[in-house]
Amino acid sequence: MNNKIQLENKLKHLPDKPGVYLMKDQDDKVIYVGKALVLKNRVRSYFQNFSRQSPKVQALVAKIHNLEYMITDSEVEALILECNLIKKYRPKYNVSLKDDKSYPYLKITLAEEFPRVFVTRNVKKDGSRYFGPYTQVGAVHETLKLLRSIFPLRTCKQEKLNYSSRPCLNSHINKCLAPCSGKLSQDNYGSMIKEIVLFLEGRQSELIKSLQYKMNEAAGNLNFEQAAKLRDQLQAVERVMEKQKVISEQQEDQDVVAMARGYNRCCVMVFYIRGGKLLGKNHFFLKETDDLSREEVLAAFVKQYYSQIDFVPPIILLEAEPADHQLLEEWLSVTKGGKVRLKVPKRGEKLRLVEMVGQNALLAIEEANRANLVAGVPGSNEEIEAQINKAQEALTGLTEKLGLAKTPKRIECYDISNTQGNQSVGSMVVFVDGLPSNKDYRRFTIKTVIGPNDFASMAEVLNRRFSRANAELAAMQAGEISLEEAKFLPLPDLVIIDGGKGQLSSARSIMKELGFDGITTFGLAKREEELFQEGAKEAIILPVDSAALYLIQRIRDEAHRFAPTFHRQLRGKEGLRSSLDQIPGIGKERRKRLIKQFGSVAKIKEASLEELLKTPGINKKVAEEIYNFYQKKQ
Repeated sequence: MNNKIQLENKLKHLPDKPGVYLMKDQDDKVIYVGKALVLKNRVRSYFQNFSRQSPKVQALVAKIHNLEYMITDSEVEALILECNLIKKYRPKYNVSLKDDKSYPYLKITLAEEFPRVFVTRNVKKDGSRYFGPYTQVGAVHETLKLLRSIFPLRTCKQEKLNYSSRPCLNSHINKCLAPCSGKLSQDNYGSMIKEIVLFLEGRQSELIKSLQYKMNEAAGNLNFEQAAKLRDQLQAVERVMEKQKVISEQQEDQDVVAMARGYNRCCVMVFYIRGGKLLGKNHFFLKETDDLSREEVLAAFVKQYYSQIDFVPPIILLEAEPADHQLLEEWLSVTKGGKVRLKVPKRGEKLRLVEMVGQNALLAIEEANRANLVAGVPGSNEEIEAQINKAQEALTGLTEKLGLAKTPKRIECYDISNTQGNQSVGSMVVFVDGLPSNKDYRRFTIKTVIGPNDFASMAEVLNRRFSRANAELAAMQAGEISLEEAKFLPLPDLVIIDGGKGQLSSARSIMKELGFDGITTFGLAKREEELFQEGAKEAIILPVDSAALYLIQRIRDEAHRFAPTFHRQLRGKEGLRSSLDQIPGIGKERRKRLIKQFGSVAKIKEASLEELLKTPGINKKVAEEIYNFYQKKQ
C-alpha cells in the first residue's frame, strides 16, 4: 500500500474523540503537531478546500506523507500532550520560540542534600526548581552574583559533599555556610534555600519579614554576630526592593504579555510583576507566524512558554484574547495547581501597562534588525530585501481592497491617548513605501480640549497638522523654505484614523475646511480592524492571511505605541507618583523611608499612628497628615 492510499485510509477512520495528531513528511520526520477536540473533523479540514487554505497550510499539506494520532480523555489532556510533543520534535510548521533551547535558567538543586544554585541551559524533571528562561545571558549571571553576595551558598560543583575538617576559603570570608564541615544541619541550610526561592519569585516582602524575625531572635539570644549577618542580608534585600518599580499597590503576582509584528518575524514581550513590583522582562522571537492572527500567535506563545517555566502566576494580562481562551485557562490552572486567569484589560492602568509592554516588543524588533545589519549577519540584506518586497505586496493588496486610484506612497495614521481626559496627546505615524519612516513621526500635546473628548482631540490634531502643511506650502511658494526643510510635507496619499466613525467624521470635517478633502481617509475600528470610509454603509475587512492586513496591523501598532509613550513622558512624575505625593510634608526622602519601613503603600494605608511614628524622619505632625489622609479615603 503506497503512502497516499495509506494516508487516505487513515483519514477515513479518524475517531471523533479529542487527541493529538502528528503529520510526517516522506522521511517520516514530524513536521507538524496539533491538538483537536474532535480529531476526525480537525485533521480532515486540512485536506478540504485546498485552494482556499493559507499558503502555509498549503505548503504543509503538500509535504504530508503520513500521520499518527493519539486520543485523550479531554481537550486539556490533548493540549498538555501537544506541548510536550512540540518540545520533543520541534516541528517545522509549528510556531516556535526562536532558539529557546539555548536560553539559560537558574537552577536550584532541591533534590540534593545541600542544594546548589547555578546557571544551566538544560531543563530536566529532576526535582529541581528552574527560574527563567533569561533571554540575556548577562542578566542571569548578574542575578546569580547578587544571590551569592546576599546568601552564603555553597559553590562547589559536586552533588554529594566530600566532608572535610578544613572548609574552603569561602567559608573563612563568610561567603559559604560550609556544609562540608559536617557541622551544619540540612534544616538550617534548607531555610536559606527557601529564602532564595522567595527572592527569585519576587516575594521580597515575605523574605524581609523572615530575616527580621531571625535577626530579632538572634539578638534576643545575645547572638550578636549572627544578628549582624542577618542585618546585612536584610539591608541588601531592601536595596534591591528600592530599585524595583512599584506597578500595583495590590501586591499582585502577574505576567504582562504583548506582541509586535515585523515582516517575517514576530516578537512577544513578557513583563514579570511579583508582589506588585516589576521584577524583570524577557522577549521572544517567534517563527512561522505570518499566516496567523494575533489571537492565534498569543495562544501558541502561551502554550509553548508556560509549558517550560517553573512558576505560573495567577493572573496573565494579554493584549488580545488568545484562541482557545477557556481551554488555556483550564490547562494553566492544572499546570499551576491553582486558579489562573487570562485577562485582556480594556481601560485604566492595566491597559496602559499592556501598551507599554507592546512598545517594548516593537523596540526589540527594531533593535534586532539594526543589530543584524551592523554585525553583518548573513541574510540581513536579504531579509531587508524581503521586507521591501513584502511591503510592496501589501501596498498592492491594500490598493486593490480599498479601491484606491493609485498605490499610496505615504500613509499617515493618527491616534489619541489620554488618562481620563488628562494630558491628552495625539500621534502621527508615517509609512513610506510600506515601511515606517520614524523621522516623519510627529507628536501633539492637546491644548484646546478639556476632558475626555477624543473627537475634539482628533479634530485639533488634524487641524494643526494640515494648517502647518498649508503654511509650509505658502512658504515654499515664496521661496522661504525647501521641501527638505518642511516638517509636514509631502502630503499623505492615504490617511488612517484610529478610532470609530466619530473620530473619522471629526478628521474629515477639518480636512474639508482646510482644503484637503481630496486625500483618501479611512477609519480603523478598534480591535476588529475594520476599515470604513465616510458615507460608506459597509466596512471593508481585509483577508485574514493577507499582507495588506499585516501592514494595517503594523501601522496601527505603531500609532498605539507612539502616542502612549509620549503621554507617559508628559505625565512624568505626576503619572508615576503614588498617593503619598499628595500628602503635605512628604517628599522624596520621606516617601523612600516609608516604603522601606512598610514595604508598600498598601501597608502604609493600614498603619496606625503609632506605627507611622516609628519610621525614621517622620515626626508627629507628618504622621498625623498621613494617617488622616488615608482615613478620609476609606
